[in-house]
Amino acid sequence: MSRIGKKPIPVPQGVDIQIEGNLVRVKGPKGQLEREFHRDMVIKLEEGNLVVNRPSDAKNHRSLHGLTRTLLSNMVEGVTKGFQRNLELVGVGYRAAKQGNKLVLTVGYSHPVEFEPPAGIEIEVPAPTKITLKGADKQAVGQLAANIRAVREPEPYKGKGIKYEGEVIRRKAGKAGGKGKK
Repeated sequence: MSRIGKKPIPVPQGVDIQIEGNLVRVKGPKGQLEREFHRDMVIKLEEGNLVVNRPSDAKNHRSLHGLTRTLLSNMVEGVTKGFQRNLELVGVGYRAAKQGNKLVLTVGYSHPVEFEPPAGIEIEVPAPTKITLKGADKQAVGQLAANIRAVREPEPYKGKGIKYEGEVIRRKAGKAGGKGKK
């Protein structure tokens, strides 16, 4: 039995949940999220807790059980606390700026790279080398962070590029200088 799937999800005050078959809408102070789950998973609201049940012990049902519970938990956490992802720019002349709603990156290309955030995601630039993404949808915040990082991934020789905050870049030694060659 899935230990994660069995845990009930406590629903905090101020969070409204509507369950219509396999469609779940969660509304809270940070926004509103909706997601359609697999038709075999049974989602119920019992005594202020969300509970996920599965119809059988088949392998695909066991897999979906924990996944469904985690996705629901992320939805509830997203509309109450929200999610945040921080990025850092490393490199001489690398900087980020916010122009209106757009994020403009100057990362060594001949042109600046612009990002328009999707609805529900807020971009902040507290310093020219730091970017903060905030939103209620964990998947959307993580995907936007990955797309921004992909513009200039950190390279292993000097460590220049866009990296997640706290990410450790494995460094390589440079050229050996031709030692041992004749």
